[in-house]
Amino acid sequence: MTTTPPALKVELSAPDISAYRHSNVGIDYVTRLDSGKPGPHVIVQALTHGNELSGAITLDYLFQQNFQPTSGVVSFIFANVAAYAMWDPQNPDGNRYVEEDFNRVWSDDVLNGPRDSVELRRARELVAYIDTADYLLDLHSMSAPSAPLMVCGVRPQGGQKSVNLSTKIGLPEWLMMDTGHANGLRMIERAAFGDPHKHNTAILLEAGQHWEKACEQIARETTLKFLKVTGVADAQWVDARCSLPPVEQKVVQVTEGYAAKSLDFEWLDVYNGLEVIEQAGKALAEDAGNTLRTPYDNAVLVMPTRSKRFAVGNTMVRFGRIESLT
Repeated sequence: MTTTPPALKVELSAPDISAYRHSNVGIDYVTRLDSGKPGPHVIVQALTHGNELSGAITLDYLFQQNFQPTSGVVSFIFANVAAYAMWDPQNPDGNRYVEEDFNRVWSDDVLNGPRDSVELRRARELVAYIDTADYLLDLHSMSAPSAPLMVCGVRPQGGQKSVNLSTKIGLPEWLMMDTGHANGLRMIERAAFGDPHKHNTAILLEAGQHWEKACEQIARETTLKFLKVTGVADAQWVDARCSLPPVEQKVVQVTEGYAAKSLDFEWLDVYNGLEVIEQAGKALAEDAGNTLRTPYDNAVLVMPTRSKRFAVGNTMVRFGRIESLT
């Protein structure tokens, strides 16, 4: 019997970002803040997905606080603004993207290929600028009310350097290394980010459930600490704006994911993410005659999707094991 999760309340308000459209680099909704001093190029990106509000709220906060880097260059990017423009609090799942997932298009083969979509056009506008980053934080949130986690990519493709950066930030508690996405390359894995021999490092924050109030603080304070540890923000300025206590971080290594085989996929219980299922073989979901089961003992469920907007082939859940930080 399928268990229906309770309806999720929209506790956040989408900020008006129209004032940030004008760009000083010639790309709409990209703002470059140059300290005039040597240092890295650090990018914070929001709105990879249009219904993930906490990133937009975070960048709006930094603008309102008149943030200026103390060294290097900081760039703020509002990414999929076309999807964000479709935001409707009465249908908060309806604007994740316009035509396709903006975070599955970042391989050169796709970017330089013949396909076309709203998301691909925007990615092609941004890619050359993204590739100049020494450090990048991509701000996201999740469909289910799960504990926050930092996505650090694939271990042999830059994942360990992303874990190392995340431990300097100190947030959130859960760090995730995975096997990538079958449906396409994510931004945090493209080019130098995915090369373990290059210093360029990208991380992806899943700040909690999309519209929970707590998600806002996690996104804001993780971003502030990211700016501090990359050396572009004044430490006292950051610390005065942070109140979350330190946490003991842990890494979950994703071993596999499950992609929907049909639009009839249904969970058998409510799973919010990061549950540890003690026994292998436990039935979790039904999918057009197939039963999804845990693949091994003490499997961690990572980012089970509760969105009703999914397609055949979309990842519905990942399975992982807790491992050492190093």
